[in-house]
Amino acid sequence: MSIIILLLVGFLSAVIGSIVGIGGGIIIVPTLIYFGVTLDVLHGITPQTAIGTSSIILIVTGLTSSLGYLKQKQVDVKNGMIFLIGIIPGALIGAYLSQFLTLHSFNRYFGIFLIFVSILLMIRHKIPPIQAFQQERYMKSFTDAHGETYRYGVVPSVAVVLSFLIGLTSGLFGIGGGALMTPLMLLVFRFPPHVAVGTSMMMIFFSSITGSVGHIILGHVVWGYSLILIVASWIGAKLGVRINRSVKSDTVVLILRMVMLVLGIYLITRSFFS
Repeated sequence: MSIIILLLVGFLSAVIGSIVGIGGGIIIVPTLIYFGVTLDVLHGITPQTAIGTSSIILIVTGLTSSLGYLKQKQVDVKNGMIFLIGIIPGALIGAYLSQFLTLHSFNRYFGIFLIFVSILLMIRHKIPPIQAFQQERYMKSFTDAHGETYRYGVVPSVAVVLSFLIGLTSGLFGIGGGALMTPLMLLVFRFPPHVAVGTSMMMIFFSSITGSVGHIILGHVVWGYSLILIVASWIGAKLGVRINRSVKSDTVVLILRMVMLVLGIYLITRSFFS
């Protein structure tokens, strides 16, 4: 039974995560906690080991998805590397801080965080661009497969500071940073949705490697479960990239928004019983 659960969790989280650029950590972590802590089906799972194990899986999901999006030219490598300057040290610090989380606090704060981001995505078209974050000298254009053209840009100093905070969240919650990185690129820097997804997956790959180092040192990885999840995630990520190619930009954002809202409500509800 545990093997079937892990295969389904790894596959579905990778498919959804690859489509919307969140990596799947926001699905893996609460699901592992539910089956491991609440139902006691997966032995050895605690909030910390769920987070650490998720970080390992996101390395595979991030790498597989990144390679697929690079082939489709949906990855902004230059700006992605700027974001990584802040994400990597943030992920290390976050991984260390994760050992102080309790199940109750994890559910509550993570749930609030997801709902907040979902609401921002819901009203993103009504939020005016922040001019300080979009200086003309950094602007570039992109035309997606459906013929829609976007103009976006990244101010390096702002990107490093914000990505550090995202890296901190990445290591703390074991989500690879994608749950915040994709919305940040959409809302603040006005990235085209498909480029935001591809670039986010590249950053998830690197930030997960960094965060995983901290979790491995702290003993927060259940390796037996990780191997099963890795196989399922590799297959799911490849499928997710193919699906992303055929959907419209607004559909990508809609899926991302709904996933975050549903999980956020679920986690806050669970916090009252943990």
